[in-house]
Amino acid sequence: MDKLISLFESNRQWAKDIRQAHPHFFEKLSQQQSPKYLWIGCSDSRVPANEIVGLLPGELFVHRNVSNLVVHTDMNCLSVMQYAIDILKIKHIIVCGHYGCGGIAAAIEERPHGLIDNWLRNVRDIYYLYEKEMLAIKDPAERINRLCEINVASQVFNVCNTTIVQEAWDKGQEITVHGWIYGINDGLLRDLNVSVSSVAEMRQLGVR
Repeated sequence: MDKLISLFESNRQWAKDIRQAHPHFFEKLSQQQSPKYLWIGCSDSRVPANEIVGLLPGELFVHRNVSNLVVHTDMNCLSVMQYAIDILKIKHIIVCGHYGCGGIAAAIEERPHGLIDNWLRNVRDIYYLYEKEMLAIKDPAERINRLCEINVASQVFNVCNTTIVQEAWDKGQEITVHGWIYGINDGLLRDLNVSVSSVAEMRQLGVR
């Protein structure tokens, strides 16, 4: 039986490195977590949330799924949001997609992918809303990247439209929802300028 010994060895080295840099890190971490940010990102293994924003464990609350979707019937995602807002009192929700997303590409391919097609139907619906813009982009890679951006913006509005965020705003809780995208080819984050801090701002930006 392969017990993945190399991963345990890597873990021990990682823990050792952390202790050398921050001698009391694990003692403090075990007592509480107090992140200021909720990250809703893609499951893609090339997008490690903590690392690309330079934060340590305990500083970023994370939810990931294929193509960074916020679906109003997804109790997993909604439960994470509710815990982050009501219990952890986070102030920022970051929806982060990435260029070249395989899930986004699969959503608009004319061939079956199995069970995942049911999940990606949400992306395909977004594609149809913006079909005219999509068809005007001749390069397939550019078309997918543009859809990655549009998908992030759509998920920002989905976050804002949840009862969880709406009720928090009604109570005066300070929460800003941000839309970012990550370039795997250069390691850089880009702000898509769809940050929303209130119902009024959401209406100003508009949603389709």
